[in-house]
Amino acid sequence: MKLSPREAEGYFAKPDANKTGLLIYGADAMRVALKRQQVLAALLGPGAEEEMRLTRMPGGDLRGDPALLLDAVKAVGFFPGPRAVFVEDATDTAAPAIVAALEDWSPGDAQVIVTAGQLKPSSKIRKAFEAHPVAYAVGIYDDPPSRAEVERVLAQAGMQNIPNDAMSAISELAVGLSPGDFAQTVEKLSLYKRGDTSELTLEDIDACAPRSTEAVVDDVLNVVAEGRAGEIGPMIRRLQAQGTNGVTLCIGATRHFRTLYACASDPGGAAQGIGKLRPPVYGKRRDRILRQAQGWGAPKLQTALTVLTDTDLSLRSAGQTAPAMALVERAMIRLAMLARSR
Repeated sequence: MKLSPREAEGYFAKPDANKTGLLIYGADAMRVALKRQQVLAALLGPGAEEEMRLTRMPGGDLRGDPALLLDAVKAVGFFPGPRAVFVEDATDTAAPAIVAALEDWSPGDAQVIVTAGQLKPSSKIRKAFEAHPVAYAVGIYDDPPSRAEVERVLAQAGMQNIPNDAMSAISELAVGLSPGDFAQTVEKLSLYKRGDTSELTLEDIDACAPRSTEAVVDDVLNVVAEGRAGEIGPMIRRLQAQGTNGVTLCIGATRHFRTLYACASDPGGAAQGIGKLRPPVYGKRRDRILRQAQGWGAPKLQTALTVLTDTDLSLRSAGQTAPAMALVERAMIRLAMLARSR
């Protein structure tokens, strides 16, 4: 049978021990692996490997020995409790063994849990699970995680006392990060808050969130907007070492100053304008953007955007001979000096 994404989320959390098996497939191997870990933990409980209630086998091994899977499914365990045979990275070369195990399965046998990459509708493995009356097939896609899924990950990590603003920030992280990076960030947060029963704050999240190249670009732009010209050179050298080019930095600066201008030019003032930003900003970042917008004012921000537009045109000019990053650095210093002017 085929499970929809909504049905699958509930089944992953509470799988049926009396079913024949489950196929989890998708292009993103990390997303598939996380769902497989979740369902095996919920199905078998703790200590499954130590009690030999879980058997693992690569899908490639079934091509040379098709009986290997059925033997493992029929094997009698030494310990009580549900059992499973996990076939990893299966392809259609393993289809005969998997089809045979599904057809010969009977109550009391180990469940057949299979993971695979992206499978076409014509895949023999996918067809076998989808057509089976007591087995399930679930496709995992690159959709952003739902609020319920984020809450589940936090609960599994023991995270409690999360106010709405912190939950919104974590949900944004879940959308922006890969599943593996998000899981690591939540684990880091749980260790950071271990023994601390106070509310999770935006500062806690900021301390544990991964620092990407994009975050370093944001640091440079904050330095520029706050008029700290002396810090620009070393930070740009750092970005260059990480492979960031001048055009990327110029685009990032233009986006940042447009955000400031949107706040500063609002008829109700910057404090009202910042509330209209989409996506919304929270915590320290919100306070910082508001201070910058109020400090610059709309007229100076118009000048800053003109400087950045001219720089961008120079970078894209066919006759440009000066190093791109040098042009951008000069523009950044000019903006920092403008920030300090009255």
